[in-house]
Amino acid sequence: MKRLAINVLTLAALVSSAGCASAQADATDDAPARLRELDAFWAEVSRAVNTGDFAAYKATCHDDGVLVSGIRRSTQPLSVALARWKKEFDATKAGTMRASVEFRFAQRFNDATTAHETGIFLYKQVDTLKHTDIAEYIHFESLLVKRDGRWQTMMEYQKSKATPEEWDALK
Repeated sequence: MKRLAINVLTLAALVSSAGCASAQADATDDAPARLRELDAFWAEVSRAVNTGDFAAYKATCHDDGVLVSGIRRSTQPLSVALARWKKEFDATKAGTMRASVEFRFAQRFNDATTAHETGIFLYKQVDTLKHTDIAEYIHFESLLVKRDGRWQTMMEYQKSKATPEEWDALK
């Protein structure tokens, strides 16, 4: 009986590792197409910020998404952050502010329905009424899920401030 238990455990481990190998093969089979989809996702995020298209930006965020701020040492639902950010989108759309965001990646892990993206984003904001000009480099991680054919942010972790040199290193 003891030998049978060991063999069952060994068989279970083999089946499990075979399943993992299969999942890894599946993850790489469509990798180029998936990276194009993810690149299109980030391009849409940038476009929405650049044009002040709040509805489009909100559509890139999952309803249950979470914002994590390492800088502020806090978490909150993305919906709360979106409500706070809406005035900046409105100002951008009205032309009283210019905003832009760019992304560079250090690591990109994904499969058909999930992705973990790590890198730095550069957020720029010029407020013509307040005469402010801001450029922030932020280390970030994002967890994305693909539902109904579209990618959405499930978690955005703004880890810490980055430097222009770190940004340049990710070219």
